[in-house]
Amino acid sequence: MKVAIVGSGISGLAAAHALARDADVTLFEAGSWFGGHTHTVDVTLPTPHGPVTHGVDTGFLVFNERTYPQLIELFAGLGVATVKSEMSFSVQVPRAFRGGPLEWSGSSLDTVFAQRANLGRPRFLRMLRDLLRFNRLATLYAQSGEDPRMLQPLDDFLREHRFSSEFRDWYLLPMIACIWSCPTDQMLRFPVATLVRFCHNHGLLQVTDRPQWWTVAGGARNYVDKIVSRLHDKRLNTPVRRVVRTAAGVGVTSDSGTERFDHVVMATHPDQALAILTDISPLEREVLGAIRYQRNRAVLHTDTSALPRNRKAWAAWNYESAPGGAGEETRVCLHYWLNRLQPLPWEQPVLVSLNPVRPIARHQIMGEYDYDHPVFDRAAVDAQAEIAQLQGQRRTWFCGAWTGYGFHEDGLKSGQRVGRTLINHAQARRESGAAAMLEAVA
Repeated sequence: MKVAIVGSGISGLAAAHALARDADVTLFEAGSWFGGHTHTVDVTLPTPHGPVTHGVDTGFLVFNERTYPQLIELFAGLGVATVKSEMSFSVQVPRAFRGGPLEWSGSSLDTVFAQRANLGRPRFLRMLRDLLRFNRLATLYAQSGEDPRMLQPLDDFLREHRFSSEFRDWYLLPMIACIWSCPTDQMLRFPVATLVRFCHNHGLLQVTDRPQWWTVAGGARNYVDKIVSRLHDKRLNTPVRRVVRTAAGVGVTSDSGTERFDHVVMATHPDQALAILTDISPLEREVLGAIRYQRNRAVLHTDTSALPRNRKAWAAWNYESAPGGAGEETRVCLHYWLNRLQPLPWEQPVLVSLNPVRPIARHQIMGEYDYDHPVFDRAAVDAQAEIAQLQGQRRTWFCGAWTGYGFHEDGLKSGQRVGRTLINHAQARRESGAAAMLEAVA
């Protein structure tokens, strides 16, 4: 069985890994590295003992024991070393008060009140009260099963339950916009059910007993390298231009020509799949066309002026709201303090800023990258329910993190599921053929 896999993000890698022993796999990657959002970059910075080069992750960074069971199993099977990480969170709002900005972090009571003036600010205390009330209410919703109220958009939910604008703008929207890397106005249209279930599963609705987070030692490319090394035919810088499906097979065209396969796995974003596939069915267009993406710019740098002015408010994830201006207020801006997220050999803070709203010092920039993230509005969630109907039609299979919540575990499970299904499909065909031969002989 010859299988073409288009895209080498976590889903394409998972499908290739699952199929490697039972199929003749060809992995096509349009870009210059395997891994998609798993992108480890080598950085050289000074230390007291001289310059040291080490890998830092600019995309996929962390996972936890509670909601990433398949990823943990994969890493164990590959022999990938992991280390503990930290998932603290801070918020900075430039003009929150007449006297200046708001800066706070959720690491401890001390960092929550990193600005001691917030102890006497009713608006800040209102945010904290609403935070606890939201956690209680959302937990009840998560445990209630199929409640019709969970189908409403987040904005309607917040209005119905009279949550304050301070809670919405200083905590909830920053947190979930950072998780899904989407503008805050898009998150207000997010279905409450998806949000509540995700937050409940990840322990985000409780102050204690939160899951331990982990990161790949030395950079996440270590797991990518182990998977890719087991594949015989893997191709970087090889964009697929066209996929033609017939009853006899699949024609995959790249700049090197057209090759024939028995099946094709589209491990790309849905809009990319629509651009590559020919003779698209109405259902394919309906389902794949419903998944939109948000492009985000990631800047790797060492400019700590991007972080809160009060160092006590620094955290692993640092949200910054735009200072204002048409269209700017909805952009998600997040500064990852990588030294907190993964063990690095330098004292110098290393940051990845997603959509920075203030200029980063040019001489401190070490790289810039674009990452696209799915937008999970109601149309996308409805489309997810139809994905199963597409699988296997005209020898075509689809996988990606977009089939779940948009995270590494979702992409992994999606790719593994497609790989296993293809193996079972081939086995069933072999058994059917053998049975037919025996019947003919008899």
